[in-house]
Amino acid sequence: MPLNITVVDHVATLTLNRPEAMNSIDPEMRAELHAAWIRINEDDAIRVAVLTGAGDKAFCTGSDLKKTMPPKESFAELTFGRSHSDHLLEGLNTDKPLICAINGYAMGGGMEIALACDIRLASENAVFALSEVRIGSIPGAGGTQRLPRAIGTSDAMLMLLTGDRVDANEALRIGLVSKVLPRDELLPAALTIAQRIAQNAPLSVRAIKRLVYSGKDMPLPAALDSERLAFGLLRDTEDRIEGRRAFQEKRKPAYQGR
Repeated sequence: MPLNITVVDHVATLTLNRPEAMNSIDPEMRAELHAAWIRINEDDAIRVAVLTGAGDKAFCTGSDLKKTMPPKESFAELTFGRSHSDHLLEGLNTDKPLICAINGYAMGGGMEIALACDIRLASENAVFALSEVRIGSIPGAGGTQRLPRAIGTSDAMLMLLTGDRVDANEALRIGLVSKVLPRDELLPAALTIAQRIAQNAPLSVRAIKRLVYSGKDMPLPAALDSERLAFGLLRDTEDRIEGRRAFQEKRKPAYQGR
């Protein structure tokens, strides 16, 4: 299977599983990724998802150009003639936290998958690049928009316009990743963070993620109004009451997402 999925204690682990091809995305993997995005959104057993790649060399090097042919349809047909998009990240818009454990090369579409995640951790051998400009193209899965939001305009422009590669230490310096870890510690660290998040109240976690991203596009007063509204909506939930009872009783809360 080009994509392996396991769910343990409310944490889904998605492993891109084509190590012989640097975990590049062929049509079968693309279809399985689209199904996985939907499952993450709809499966209440999943509270957090961790994405990583199989093997020691690569997280994902983007599209497998040997197996991915240009579409036969015109762009208009693809845009207006289908009930759903074939965009790589179609369906990944979710309030559930996404953690990317980048275990090697993250190039092109692979880096764009990482950019779509909320928390990025990298192994010491990780390498990042959006090199499409070198072949007369542009990043087509959100790279030109998410990268400046993640690391700032100047560092993003340097990467996008040169197509140069960035190693793990430089990625840490510019804020592209939160931590750099030895290869064998990467996935355990990502899963530990995921479990810590999954143990928190699900509605609160999802509300925080939505507020952070929606607030970026609002004037501060409007964003603060949204925060107050979310606080009020969560105030009388069963989970908030459970959290207070658990604190008083000195036990772990049993959150239900209600």
